Amino acid sequence: MTWILGISAWYHDSAVALVRDGDIVAAASEERFTRRKHDAAFPSQALDACLKHAGITAAEIDYVGFYEKPFLKFERLLETYLTYTPRGYLSFAKAMPGWLRTKLHLPREIRRQLGGQYRKRIVFCEHHESHAASAFFPSPFDRAAILTVDGVGEWTTTSWGTGEGNRIRLQSELRFPHSLGLLYSAVTYFCGFRVNSGEYKLMGLAPYGIPRYADTIRNHLIEIREDGSYRLNMKYFGFCHTLRMTNQSFADLFGVPPRQPEQPMRQIDMDLAASIQQVTEEVMLKMAHHIHQRTGERNLCLAGGVALNCVANGRLLREGPFERIWVQPAAGDAGGSLGVALLIWHQLLNGGRLKAEQGREAGSLMDSQRGSLLGPPNDETAEIEELRQSGAICHHISCEQQLMKEVAQLIADGNVVGWVQGRMEFGPRALGSRSILGDPRNRDMQTTMNLKIKFRESFRPFAPSVLEERAHECFVFPDRCRTPVERSSPYMLFTFDVQPWRRLPACDSPPSDSLPTATEALTLQPKESAHHTETSRTLERVREVRS
Repeated sequence: MTWILGISAWYHDSAVALVRDGDIVAAASEERFTRRKHDAAFPSQALDACLKHAGITAAEIDYVGFYEKPFLKFERLLETYLTYTPRGYLSFAKAMPGWLRTKLHLPREIRRQLGGQYRKRIVFCEHHESHAASAFFPSPFDRAAILTVDGVGEWTTTSWGTGEGNRIRLQSELRFPHSLGLLYSAVTYFCGFRVNSGEYKLMGLAPYGIPRYADTIRNHLIEIREDGSYRLNMKYFGFCHTLRMTNQSFADLFGVPPRQPEQPMRQIDMDLAASIQQVTEEVMLKMAHHIHQRTGERNLCLAGGVALNCVANGRLLREGPFERIWVQPAAGDAGGSLGVALLIWHQLLNGGRLKAEQGREAGSLMDSQRGSLLGPPNDETAEIEELRQSGAICHHISCEQQLMKEVAQLIADGNVVGWVQGRMEFGPRALGSRSILGDPRNRDMQTTMNLKIKFRESFRPFAPSVLEERAHECFVFPDRCRTPVERSSPYMLFTFDVQPWRRLPACDSPPSDSLPTATEALTLQPKESAHHTETSRTLERVREVRS
């Protein structure tokens, strides 16, 4: 029996994954324990939870893997700063103390974080290899093309290759500073959101805008080639030598300064979001067609932060050349912990992959991700006791059918329900284990959940959870998705158009001779939705109660 621990830490979305003989036993992100979004600290609480779930100690681990190679990353940082000297001094001065303190002494720091119990080998893997491994090895495919796209790893920003059996081979890459992920982050920054955390906000804002600046982006910011490769025009960006993603030339190009986070949303922010979303989808489609032509594979596996763009994924599924697509649910840096652990098992130790019957069916495809419910289970007894000690009004319903009935009634009556069951999700999506539930037929529910429950922007979307066998009643699927299992989307990583009869307008449309104002636009409902298919009858109970 071989235990392998994968670690992602000290940048953003720190996490650990624990693999036993190729089987994913546990994986968790540190942010779910500390409640600090995108926590970059060493994932000590996630590690403790995973070891406890597995019933082992750090001393019993056979291999530890780290999701990237710090010296290669240090090389990129140093070379970039020297290239832009003296303009890069402030950025250099900010980055170096952390590197000198932690990342240049990673083996020693990792052993210290493991309590001095681990004395064996530590394996370092390249960032995009970790992404590629996390995409292919848990997938249901014996062979597939692989595409990884993010901001930047060590040097690589985009890579593609193939996977077959227990081997992956990356064949081509694009390198820093030319990065689709950093371009998206630059627009995220310009629209007033935080880099490495606000990109999904920009994606959620895009349906409210018009892509009027798409040509400006194509003509000035990025040169897109027919094979999907690209180059950024660095005249407009500051991320190589300043602490800002964009510069004055970027602001002059669009005629406005960057929005400050505390300022109201502007129409140009919505239009920029729509524009960069459209360009991102075009680049992803071009890359997919090129990779399909070069590899001849029928299946595609995706990972990297850009792979969390479910709108682009949905378009790839509808318009792309691949028959089936599987996206790693923890596609960002958190998933790198899983990738390096699986890479050690399959390529360093030559371990075999799980057979189909050993995986667990998660919607459409038999993968080994276990529904991405890989975190620790909730302790119901301890939670009830904690609630009682806090003085909260607490009622325990031991009968599951009665619980379902009461929760369904609460949802149907317009209440918002916090739902906790089973093992915690691994990845950024709430997949029914740690979720907030509300009735999507209530036209005020999106605003209520955003502003009063989650304390976030009113435009942020929620995903409908739909019974697998009835998903076609609510959504328009590509012709290739003919059966319920082919139409399922268990990880909330694809969008589909909502059936016209299921669309619920949030307000009256603005007059036809004028465009909506920014405020009006944020009350209109987009027609696309990222959905989550469920096999549970809980949803059917809600429908019965409501009707």
